[in-house]
Amino acid sequence: QVLLVESGGGLVKAGGSLSLSCAAPGRTFSKYAMAWFRQAPGKERELVAAISWSGASTYYVDSVKGRFTISRDNAKNTMSLQMNSLKAEDTAVYYCARGEGWGGTPRLVDFDSWGQGTQVTVSS
Repeated sequence: QVLLVESGGGLVKAGGSLSLSCAAPGRTFSKYAMAWFRQAPGKERELVAAISWSGASTYYVDSVKGRFTISRDNAKNTMSLQMNSLKAEDTAVYYCARGEGWGGTPRLVDFDSWGQGTQVTVSS
């Protein structure tokens, strides 16, 4: 069982910033693609951003492009999501996920290990 632990969620006003982190203990972190998903009440889980094992390839859903930045530090087994210019519609539980990689556009099925989630609430 892979242990992915998210941190950094919280309450912020619209226009503000938050940084999420995902820690993944173990020697194989650098072999896997990683991603952030989010799920708002009553909505399906949505891919927010993904990053390849090396960090060379990234993907962002259109709604966060230019505002969010995904990054990873393979030496520290961590992944981050810097979220700027937050909007009320960014409110959701954010999940860290791990997968083998993706072809074309990453999808939910490309990721098979999940963290517990961290709440992000943006007040308008």
